[in-house]
Amino acid sequence: MRRMSIVFRRPDALQRGATDRELQRMCTTGRWRRLRPGSFTDSTEYDALDAVAQHRMRAESALRAASADAVLSHQSAAVLHGLDLWHTPLRAVHLTRDRRTGGSRSALRHVHSAGLDRSEVVEVAGRRVTSLARTVVDLARTLPFEQALVAGDHALHGTALTPDLLEDTLRSIAGRPGSRRARRVVDHLDGRAESVGESRSRAMFIRKHLPLPELQPNLYSDEGERLGRVDLLLEEHHVICEFDGRVKYGRLVPVGQVPADVLWAEKLREDRLRDAGWQVVRWIWDELATPQVIIERVHRAIARARKSPPPTGRIEHTPKP
Repeated sequence: MRRMSIVFRRPDALQRGATDRELQRMCTTGRWRRLRPGSFTDSTEYDALDAVAQHRMRAESALRAASADAVLSHQSAAVLHGLDLWHTPLRAVHLTRDRRTGGSRSALRHVHSAGLDRSEVVEVAGRRVTSLARTVVDLARTLPFEQALVAGDHALHGTALTPDLLEDTLRSIAGRPGSRRARRVVDHLDGRAESVGESRSRAMFIRKHLPLPELQPNLYSDEGERLGRVDLLLEEHHVICEFDGRVKYGRLVPVGQVPADVLWAEKLREDRLRDAGWQVVRWIWDELATPQVIIERVHRAIARARKSPPPTGRIEHTPKP
């Protein structure tokens, strides 16, 4: 694990004998990176971090300098909570103050003014942030549908967040800007989605008015043999949809196997599913950028299924968490 860069604060540096001219020279020469006025870090270590880790450092620095009633919110809170984010702007740090007015926005900091219930503020790693439910709802109010769905699915899948908590939070923001957008996102969240790619695939189905799939069902043969668990199932249309993320053939390869072993096992699994009468459609990450290609593939599979005998065996549905 990479060591987190150390943040240098101007008062501490001056107390140790540095001067403002020296601090300026360190930034001018590129040795230090200014996170915000009065806060610096080592440029080499900072540049080695990914965008999420860089945002976390800037967010923690901004929170230390903010007023006592400020908490990290929106995507900054999502970063602290460890939620998956896709294509989500991370340049500006988001803070919320429990006030009716007084919001402000700059290139590097977005301060929201909004009422916060005591239950909507928690501590993560010693930092005050909006709760998971409030964070997901705030993202649903402000981000495009697909980005908000990715974060919300992950929150329901990988944390203690429940649909009831989301409903309580939705009621608390009723009538505020973005509340109707948030309702649409929350209505479509599903904690059975296991990856960013699966959530993006569902967003595509929703946007393009395709039949909504069942997530993560287990399929069995007539003899009771488990054929496998599939990502997305169009049960009434007899079509299985699979998202092939590279991680399946990378860091999640079982110990003692190589990616070729996983590919072979996937082929055998798909053969069994096809033998049971299912049509199988696959797509990869890059194809999500051209959804029409996937949509046409799904429609062709539905057309083939209409001309074929129905699948045999049974389906075991996975309940929502």
